[in-house]
Amino acid sequence: MFLFRRNTPRLSVDEARVRTGGEGPEAVLLDVREGPEWRAGHAPGAVHAPLTGLAAGSALPASAQGRPLVVICRSGHRSRQAAKLLVERGAEAVDVQGGMNAWAAAGFPVVDERGNSGSIA
Repeated sequence: MFLFRRNTPRLSVDEARVRTGGEGPEAVLLDVREGPEWRAGHAPGAVHAPLTGLAAGSALPASAQGRPLVVICRSGHRSRQAAKLLVERGAEAVDVQGGMNAWAAAGFPVVDERGNSGSIA
């Protein structure tokens, strides 16, 4: 069972990949970077919801609603803010330490908006 607590330690990219990958993942990988960053490169299967929109009150994308969330950004700063905001709204959310920089450094795939090899801007 995948439970989050308010003081849950941040996830490593390895833990994030396990929890959000494969057939029937237990959580959604929620990327909270802005549009240009997302288009340049994101984790395959991630769902996009910019922090600016979430902070302004935007709803989560339908595919992320009611699901545990593993929140990621470029370095881990914005994702920590987003996870806190989402928990305050009643969501189960935890962020990824090191963000997409750590994801790419670990050799995990990064794709652009067309599904080709992407980069972290």
